[in-house]
Amino acid sequence: MLSAFDERHRSLTLTELAGRAGIPVPTAHRLVGELVAGGALQRLDDGRYVIGRLLWEAGLLAPMQGRLRQVAEPFLHDVYAATMATVHLAVRDGDEVLYLHRMRGRASVPILSTVGSRLPMHATGVGKVLLAHAPSDVHHRVFARLTRITPHTITRPEVLEAQLDRIRRDGVATTSEEMSSGARSLAVPVVRASDDEVVAAIGVVVATLKPDRQRLLGALQVAARGIGRLL
Repeated sequence: MLSAFDERHRSLTLTELAGRAGIPVPTAHRLVGELVAGGALQRLDDGRYVIGRLLWEAGLLAPMQGRLRQVAEPFLHDVYAATMATVHLAVRDGDEVLYLHRMRGRASVPILSTVGSRLPMHATGVGKVLLAHAPSDVHHRVFARLTRITPHTITRPEVLEAQLDRIRRDGVATTSEEMSSGARSLAVPVVRASDDEVVAAIGVVVATLKPDRQRLLGALQVAARGIGRLL
């Protein structure tokens, strides 16, 4: 029932919920009543259902993601203060990038991500960082379906592979209008100091990288090192 909700289905009627969950409406009605009573779902005034506060609170207790958000937040504020750009913290979730935190910048730049949303790794800055350090099975699955999202999305495997090699070598990823028109991104890995594992990525989304690339990169690298040490 709960997995019926996703980024594009944030509120559902009872019939929609039953259909997406693949269960009869009477059964859905009974289960929804229990989930609402327990706080896992909330019923809106128009009769639609949304995820409830209980699940949000429970999600914050997830050992890695909860700790990561707690450690990273002050550093993300520092990046925002230094750049005034939209700042992201993300991790890999299966074959996609999951956004754990976002601070929206002042500039009017098209942003598709929200906290909790999942986007393709091959078309986002933070996603490319995580894909560059992902296991080989993830790599193969992602490369098998390089979907084109904008005219600038990289869909040629050899081009993307060359980018991932540079990311592993230089420790920085960039995109240029690959996820949405008018948006460029810059991202770096968060490496846990205790075992040198890439556990997350942080990045910024801006209208252009040309005049401020080094300033943006410096702010991200300082923040990533700080997060990695505390983790």
